[in-house]
Amino acid sequence: MSHEYRPFRFGAVLRLAGTGRAWADKARRLEDDGFSTLLVPDHLVGPRFGPVAAMTAAACATETLNVGTLVFANDFRHPAVLAKEAATIDLLSDGRLELGMGTGWMARDYDAAGLELASPGVRVARLDESLRVMKALWRGGPVHFEGEHYRISGLEQDPLPARKPGPRIMLGGGGPKMLALAAREADVVNLTMRVRADGAGPDLRDSGVARFREKIATLRAAAGSRFPEIELGTSVLSLGLDARPEAWSAANPSAQAGTPQVLAGSLDEICAALRRWRAELGISYFVLHNEDDLPSFRQVVTRLAGT
Repeated sequence: MSHEYRPFRFGAVLRLAGTGRAWADKARRLEDDGFSTLLVPDHLVGPRFGPVAAMTAAACATETLNVGTLVFANDFRHPAVLAKEAATIDLLSDGRLELGMGTGWMARDYDAAGLELASPGVRVARLDESLRVMKALWRGGPVHFEGEHYRISGLEQDPLPARKPGPRIMLGGGGPKMLALAAREADVVNLTMRVRADGAGPDLRDSGVARFREKIATLRAAAGSRFPEIELGTSVLSLGLDARPEAWSAANPSAQAGTPQVLAGSLDEICAALRRWRAELGISYFVLHNEDDLPSFRQVVTRLAGT
């Protein structure tokens, strides 16, 4: 499908609720408002649900809403374990799983859990192998895999996912190695700044609209003829509905000002900006990062979802 004509799709990252009923209500509200996907993060520190249970509960409370992760930290789970969990969620949700994957990056998670934060290159190599293992297991039959990081000896898993040949894979990232991996393996790419090698946070040298455009050019070149099959998305990190863009930027400084990750203006202006980004760069999937912005973002979703 050509990116220029791919319909708008919207997701929202939700982290926590006080009760199971409140979590189900949040999921149903997203579904009713026209969101495509409820996404949960995967960190070991901080107030947030565990992703597997949270996705399952949200899927059971809804009928059409996709559930997913932004993103699973590959280092936290063996791919055979995650493949089993993902297949189960996909089957129980009738194919509504959107499996977001990343390497794992935040140093505080690793430090608090006593895990080693390997170099970015090693973490990307692990993720590459992990994706190959999971995709092989979802195809069915005994899987034999001998890699540098994982070894699978005749493992056959049942049940298989409802979606064939497996759940849609979303890869999040912005570094060249992650973009190259996404070009080969992803169905959806969530474009972000790359993170610092020490896991302290985003690398601000990778910010701004010029670098954002370069990421898409890098992905396009690496994907070749496969590029039109990849859905391009990004996270909305800052939203100022009915705010003057200049005043909003001054009051809410962001390294990503000028990119699709920072939106400000009237409803008409924000919708026009999203249409422009889709026309120029093919970005059609926008994920709201901060739950506090949901009341404003709902208006954008109502206007644009599916168009």
